Amino acid sequence: MTYILLIIGFILLIKGADYFIDGSSNIAALFRIPPLIVGLTIVAFGTGAPEATVSIIAALEGSADVTIGNIVGSNILNISLVIGITAFIFPLSVERPTIKKEIPFAFLATIALFVLISDIGLGVAYENMITRSDGIIFLLFFSIFLYYVIEAARNSREQDKTDLVNHEQVGSWSKNILITVGGLAAIVLGGYLVVESSTDIAYRFGMSETLVGLTIVAIGSSLPELITSVTAALKKQSEIALGNIVGSSIFNILFVLGVASLIAPLPVDPKMFFDIIVLLILTVFLFIFSRTQYKIAKYEGLALTLFYVAYLVYIIMRN
Repeated sequence: MTYILLIIGFILLIKGADYFIDGSSNIAALFRIPPLIVGLTIVAFGTGAPEATVSIIAALEGSADVTIGNIVGSNILNISLVIGITAFIFPLSVERPTIKKEIPFAFLATIALFVLISDIGLGVAYENMITRSDGIIFLLFFSIFLYYVIEAARNSREQDKTDLVNHEQVGSWSKNILITVGGLAAIVLGGYLVVESSTDIAYRFGMSETLVGLTIVAIGSSLPELITSVTAALKKQSEIALGNIVGSSIFNILFVLGVASLIAPLPVDPKMFFDIIVLLILTVFLFIFSRTQYKIAKYEGLALTLFYVAYLVYIIMRN
């Protein structure tokens, strides 16, 4: 039965992503805002829902290793494997604001995570932990990011007031909202089924909680980003594909960890420092690749994918 649920989850993910991209890109047209903004918000937060669900449930159950491992593992997977596979299938064009603001913001969010878990190194505590006060700091940073995105959307609409939307092509508001919400519901349900069934299978094989969080749960809960980004790239919506990943990375650290640590302080496994450093390095690589002719080429996508494979082999051997 577990394997059947796994297959059903994958089917829901694939079909849900298809509808979700169509609906959200049409909503962008109706709102007269750039697809990149939609990718950073509606799509990113929507596809980030599985990570949020898994991490918050894990925090409620006192499984801090799964909570933090899921977030860090998901972000590493998003920036390496998801962008890598997507760019390898279809090179991703990069909007200049993404290079100047969004990717650096994702880097700063990771720096904030590294600093806030370094309690022993900074001499402020005898145990590394994401406390409730750290959670408030994360949520404050997230509110700043939301303010920036809302202002960017508002300015874009003011600049494009003369643009006319062909409603016959993009459909009505109600139709697109229904498609988007229905697609998102399928993504979330599919992600949940994949995570639960794959985690159950992993525990049967004797994997540790930290390893499960960094691999099985991270991969399972990142499947919405992967399917959504690949679907967006195939539909030549590269702004949505890249905005989805960058926005999800910011959302995962600042919002999900912020909320999870407010529920219960999260003790940090010392091994997690290495993984966060890997995430920082990957974000720098993403920034560099994005500046080469303002696109992420096939060979750069392949390099990111191979990087993740090497990282995955290492953490399996480490644990």
